Amino acid sequence: METIFLNGDELSIEQVVKVAYGTPGSPCVALTPTAIARVRRAEQAVAALVQRGEIAYGITTGFGAFKDRIIPPGQVEQLQRNILMSHAVGVGEPFSRAVVRAMMLVRANTLAKGYSGIRLETLQLLLAMLNTGVHPVVPSQGSLGASGDLAPLAHMALVLLGEGEAEYQGQILPGGEALRRAGLTPTTLAAKEGLALTNGTAVMCALGALAVERAEMLSTVADVAGCLSLEALDGTLRAFDERIQAVRPHPRQVECARYLRRLLAESDFVHHHDPQHVQDAYTLRCIPQVHGAARDAIAYARWVVDIELNSATDNPLIFFDETGRVDIISGGNFHGEIVAIAMDYLAMALTELGNISERRIARLTDEASNAHVLPAFLVKHGGLNSGFMLVQYTAAALASENKVLAHPASVDTIPTSANVEDHVSMGCTAARKVWQVLDNLERILALELFAAAQGIDFRRAQLGAAARLGRGTRVAYELLRREVPFLEQDAVMYPYIEAVRRLIAERTLVHAVSTALAEEGGA
Repeated sequence: METIFLNGDELSIEQVVKVAYGTPGSPCVALTPTAIARVRRAEQAVAALVQRGEIAYGITTGFGAFKDRIIPPGQVEQLQRNILMSHAVGVGEPFSRAVVRAMMLVRANTLAKGYSGIRLETLQLLLAMLNTGVHPVVPSQGSLGASGDLAPLAHMALVLLGEGEAEYQGQILPGGEALRRAGLTPTTLAAKEGLALTNGTAVMCALGALAVERAEMLSTVADVAGCLSLEALDGTLRAFDERIQAVRPHPRQVECARYLRRLLAESDFVHHHDPQHVQDAYTLRCIPQVHGAARDAIAYARWVVDIELNSATDNPLIFFDETGRVDIISGGNFHGEIVAIAMDYLAMALTELGNISERRIARLTDEASNAHVLPAFLVKHGGLNSGFMLVQYTAAALASENKVLAHPASVDTIPTSANVEDHVSMGCTAARKVWQVLDNLERILALELFAAAQGIDFRRAQLGAAARLGRGTRVAYELLRREVPFLEQDAVMYPYIEAVRRLIAERTLVHAVSTALAEEGGA
């Protein structure tokens, strides 16, 4: 059985994805010996502080605007329970199981760094819930992104106490019953633990990690779809020439053009040196520039999330100098601005991938725009048949919806906690919006692939049965044709659209194309 070991420093996006979409215990998640030692050291430091009666925010004081209210030693444990009870005020549809598993993992990794003061037994219980499949029910709305994702994390942490609700083996149960069925026992929180569990960016970071992986996949699908449309539209390869990219050397523009050339290698459907066909419309000619810019935004989001996954994001934090002296410092690592801006940037980039895809669909279906290379709306006997007319309508609707969703959440803020928390990031909102954009983009790309395959069949009729598609696009086309037929006349299309979407969502298309290109000479 595979085990992912957490030490607070080395958790990757790929591991988050594996745990999020895996089954309970596969992979198993555990702490490294180093992490165990760090957690115990901070746990002991908090206990000693309480015993000495020292004042420290959130440990022996209230929270937020109550930061100056001193809590007597006998009420410290009740304080930590109260923070979970009072902060679990989320609303809206619950997060998916995958997102909840991801946030549990991210929170555990943050706590494993040893700066939070949580007890080892509490952290081990959180991991045991993850490994046995006790998944807290976490409403998706209510986080401001500072002081972190308080409301959703409170819902997650309530189950540790036997409170709240959790999904276990397909049933929604009271938290205590879910723990009992999994063979686990609720805990009672000690000093600092309620704050450590709720104060931080684990939710937006979990959403961001899963979004980055999905965005990278859809970026590849967009390249494949664009190339298949280029072939259907009798386009030219000239604009992808490496010399053009070299004189504007944005790395991911260069990488994108290189990938497009590999996808289209050996294609008989594109022009290479035709004086009568010098250049295409921007949606074809500028794929490296537009898709490459989107790759930049995705790479930035990955960079931010990679760092955030392995950061201490709660408050206050517990530090030790070389002599072992303890210093508890209040700061602002819970503020999600860095993630919020990255998610907004990502949403805008993904919206652009959808915009350019929709415009390629419009060109595929408009015979005036494609110089009559393809029949109107990709159908024989137009008029009697509407063909792919409404395919473009749906793509346009989704692209327009994404433009609304691309409005940045991070530029908004609203004061809370009696104006003590007077600037917030809206990072969770930004990350949630990215998921809506991703859903829409996935469907837009499915529509483009569906339409492009129809166009390829018309082109093949012109070029002859022996005409070859590109090295990568032929694999994509063959996969599409196993799921959806060429449409001779109007038919009910939505099952075909969903079939293509599944090829994308299940990574079947990307895997098939990547395998084919690797077999032809390197990944």
